[in-house]
Amino acid sequence: MTQLADQHLDFAALEAEFTPHLALGVDAQNLLFRDARTPNSFTDEPVTDAQLEAIYELAKWAPTAMNSQPLRVLAVRSDEARARLIPHLAGSNQARTASAPLVLVLAADYDFHDDFAKTFPVFPGARDVFADESARIESATMNATLQMGYFIVAIRAAGLTAGPMTGFDADGVTREFFPDGRHRALMVVNVGHPAADAFRSRQPRLDYDEAVATV
Repeated sequence: MTQLADQHLDFAALEAEFTPHLALGVDAQNLLFRDARTPNSFTDEPVTDAQLEAIYELAKWAPTAMNSQPLRVLAVRSDEARARLIPHLAGSNQARTASAPLVLVLAADYDFHDDFAKTFPVFPGARDVFADESARIESATMNATLQMGYFIVAIRAAGLTAGPMTGFDADGVTREFFPDGRHRALMVVNVGHPAADAFRSRQPRLDYDEAVATV
């Protein structure tokens, strides 16, 4: 049974109904999905470099087109760097980020094709496929976004909570932290252990029949 005491749903019944169709055990299902929440506040327990590396080493196995792997992760740890980031965030996101043990800027590398000799050696001509900049930007954005979803799940797998935010000035953050023009900030994620008052009541999710169609 999950810890979502604020729910009217019978999670025990859901677990019993769907677990036979899933390879993950109930505890893993709950850790990664049902019990996972977006925190609004954190304890002061730090997130270590070793934890961040373990998270990346798990998340890097996400699928991407032609194994392009355009996601880049910037760990904002110093007070100076955080002070540069916070003014670009919207409203209450500023306070959340100021108190988070670790803040990550997730970005797309628009020149991901320069790494194809390592990441996609089975196709020597792969780099030339993305000679067109607009196509390269579109692919980088789409595939980095796919990787970000996996990255959030990997944070949860480390026993941490993730607060992903798109409420920020992406142009401003990109200029501030990626002045080379090669990268584009897509998301800011606060990471840490949740404080006692971290969570609001969980909001409803669409049912299967509302979200899934068959043709």
